[in-house]
Amino acid sequence: MHQIIRQPAVAGMFYPASESQLRNELRLMLDIAVMELQEEGSGKNAFGIIVPHAGYVYSGITASYAYNQIKGGDFKTVVVISPSHREYFSGVCLYNGDAYRTPLGIIPVDKDKVDKLTYESDIIFKGTEGHRQEHALEVQLPFLQMVLDEFSLVPIVIGDQNKKFVFALAEKLSEIVDDKTLIVASSDLSHFHSKKEADYLDSIVERRITEFDYQGLQEDLEFHRCEACGGGPIISLMRTADLLNKKKSVVLHRSDSGDVSGDKDEVVGYLSAMIYE
Repeated sequence: MHQIIRQPAVAGMFYPASESQLRNELRLMLDIAVMELQEEGSGKNAFGIIVPHAGYVYSGITASYAYNQIKGGDFKTVVVISPSHREYFSGVCLYNGDAYRTPLGIIPVDKDKVDKLTYESDIIFKGTEGHRQEHALEVQLPFLQMVLDEFSLVPIVIGDQNKKFVFALAEKLSEIVDDKTLIVASSDLSHFHSKKEADYLDSIVERRITEFDYQGLQEDLEFHRCEACGGGPIISLMRTADLLNKKKSVVLHRSDSGDVSGDKDEVVGYLSAMIYE
């Protein structure tokens, strides 16, 4: 039977297209982050992580702080929640194909969990909306393939990050996740402010995550007191954790694109964090 496999859309742009080069780059970033890691030991009871999604050269090391925490974890299913950068649509779309491919191989879709999440919902549905060219979901997959053994994927793209959709997703997720499920929220922070201004805006997001205050974060984003292009995924993860009484959070690393490019006039902010028991 013919399988529907979502092919890499940003290999060679956001990360290397060559398998060997990709493995080497991932290994190097993970090694750099583990040498500097402050928080260790809590990753084995991780419920979810928050990670950036820029090109690896800019945000890969920040992402590595979170991925090191879950390295070798016994997760059978990974839910990756992404914003939609290229397509606007109402609601939340789960990929209706069989698998996602990266240069490191194929990750099967967990169709059982996809079916349960979309069952009798008019706003969480199966399709390809948001999945065709989206980088924010795709760039997380090689990291996951490097740090975990075999797992299946629940690929989710939020088309409209309205509180109604984000909370509805969390309600459904709280019904289907178990201790073998990890949730990954993909988000960058502020975009194209000066380094000083970005630090101020991004520190608000950092504080809300540290204090496990997703309601406050939701309001801050709505009233433009801070920025996070994947604010919806972050809030969905934290709301799901809250519904399941897993309310510990730690911010592992924060950086911006200027740290790599040297440009301090217009930067993009990045953060990695973990939600755990």
